[in-house]
Amino acid sequence: MEHVIIANVPKDFRTSGVEVAQMMARVRAGDVRALARALSLVENGGGAEVLAACREFAGRSLRVGVTGPPGAGKSTLVDQMVRWLRQQGQSVGVVAVDPSSPYTGGALLGDRIRMQDFAGDDGVFIRSMASRGAMGGVARAAADVCSVMEAAGRQTIVIETVGVGQDEVDVIGLADVTVLVLVPGMGDEVQSLKAGVMEVADVFVVNKSDRGGAELVEQEIVAMQALAVGEGEWVPPVVRTVATTGEGVKELMETVRRCALEKGSRRVRLESADTLCVLGQGGLRLDHLGVAVKSIAGARGFYEALGLVVSHEETVEHEQVKTAMLPLGESRIELLEATEADSTIGRFLAKRGEGLHHIAVHVDEIDVMFARLTKQGVRLASNAVRVGAGGHRYFFVHPASTGGVLLEIVGDAVEPRKGGE
Repeated sequence: MEHVIIANVPKDFRTSGVEVAQMMARVRAGDVRALARALSLVENGGGAEVLAACREFAGRSLRVGVTGPPGAGKSTLVDQMVRWLRQQGQSVGVVAVDPSSPYTGGALLGDRIRMQDFAGDDGVFIRSMASRGAMGGVARAAADVCSVMEAAGRQTIVIETVGVGQDEVDVIGLADVTVLVLVPGMGDEVQSLKAGVMEVADVFVVNKSDRGGAELVEQEIVAMQALAVGEGEWVPPVVRTVATTGEGVKELMETVRRCALEKGSRRVRLESADTLCVLGQGGLRLDHLGVAVKSIAGARGFYEALGLVVSHEETVEHEQVKTAMLPLGESRIELLEATEADSTIGRFLAKRGEGLHHIAVHVDEIDVMFARLTKQGVRLASNAVRVGAGGHRYFFVHPASTGGVLLEIVGDAVEPRKGGE
């Protein structure tokens, strides 16, 4: 059997339901070529069906995020962490985020080069991803890649971020345990980082601890914790390592496992933070108010009298509804007219009459949010993320979970295929 860690897969996103089912069966069976193809589909934005098939396997892997400033030795440490996990009989997935090439957009450093010792081990699958300009230290598709690796049965997934600064903390939205790697000899590293990324660490690592100054870095971390950590809260342990030799890696991994088991009440707070970080600090906003009307032509006169102008009209055949969008500041009002009496809007009008039908909130990562709400047991009114008016992707949350109002979660519009694809 040929062992493949990373494969270049053609960008053919036209995958039928049967093909997805066959691909996922191969992925679940351990076929690394099928896994590589599935990852290429989701990474390039064409794997909605694949992600839907992965949702039933959510939460089965331990995700360990490894982050820190440039030059901290994260890649070498990840290499040693993977070796330790393999010695324990674990199957491992690695998501390594690197800076993007300004010419090709691809991963500039490429862990596919730095971790070639695992090329013959089908228990390790490495995906090197370009950040593609995404802020926060992780690539936009990293969450989706983790979901596919989870469905492939990878017991531990290690997520290595690109070198980060003080406010790049998005890894917390992907990882169950976040490891922050610091090194001595970089100046006042704790002071320069503590305002942001220091606060999301579950475990601190002082790497290259054979250098002078390791004790000072550890003392600064402990001093910071004494000021920031409240009584009864989890106190992130500090572990010293020398990644080039593997020293301290066993202690680190045992600490990571203990952290995953013992976070207790802090996990509740992290789940809330996960959602915020997945959405991004600016990624959650009111998108529009959906108003059911008997006739758009009859209703628009009032809104036009207010000074609002219809910017877009469309009939969504599969929803049996005609829509008209009226921009209102940074959000919109969406007028909804049923094209069939026996449709969602038609039944709403017959039962309740004209009025507010739903509130729509925009998110940056709609597939991630769908998976997270499903995992948390939120009652959804949609069984999948669908495409609606204007090409925007959406799903609905049932009023039973929102306090009585139908909530629509809206993502970015589907990009049209290039070259007639």
